[in-house]
Amino acid sequence: MSDLAGKTALVTGATAGIGRAVAMRLAEHGAEVVVHGRDAVRGAELVSAIADKGGRARFVAADLSAAEDVERLARDAGPVDILVNNAGIYEFATTPGTSAESFDRHLAINTRAPFQLVAALAPGMVARGRGAVVNVSSTAATIVAPVGAAYGASKAALETLTRYWATEFGGAGLRVNGVSSGPVRTPGTEPMLEAFPDAMDQTNARGRIGDPEEIADVVLFLVGESSSYVNGAVVSVHGGERSLLPG
Repeated sequence: MSDLAGKTALVTGATAGIGRAVAMRLAEHGAEVVVHGRDAVRGAELVSAIADKGGRARFVAADLSAAEDVERLARDAGPVDILVNNAGIYEFATTPGTSAESFDRHLAINTRAPFQLVAALAPGMVARGRGAVVNVSSTAATIVAPVGAAYGASKAALETLTRYWATEFGGAGLRVNGVSSGPVRTPGTEPMLEAFPDAMDQTNARGRIGDPEEIADVVLFLVGESSSYVNGAVVSVHGGERSLLPG
């Protein structure tokens, strides 16, 4: 398929999990993908995997916790038509167990970095009269649990920004949407899934953990022309989430 032919996409946190699945899916549909991550080896492996399937990609390393490195990433990415803010960290600790440094790290990577990238790249999309931004959020933004307040707050802020940006740029041809993901089986979530296998499967009505490709398919829809009238939406992709609160 080539419905994204001629378009360039920047996917943050693309070397594993949901980000990798998104990068692969966008490349399969014709986009040239700027793969972001911190690990050059994994970045090169993904670029090679995309090339093996006939796609085009290049890797750019950046530390999203450092504001100046986010600015460099935007410069190195160059003009893009699609921005997928996927990179994120999560430390499911109690509030007393969360240090100020950890809280700041959540906001820097999960909230400030997307803000900086949109600020840097959206004007180019507006000038060209087209573009799509997808922010990968989490059900933790709206469904609370006894731990993980810092993570939930950072994702709730990202969802609020999604709606603001949709209003700010929507009239100029740039659509901004979000994907609220439930638990997904990735290298980063494996320790949690191994520790609470039954509990995790019971958090949604489908009775199973999601796969990264299931999130990637929704991202693909949101950046394509089939979703041309979708703007400011946060699409829930969680199998029918249930509250994580006891009882």
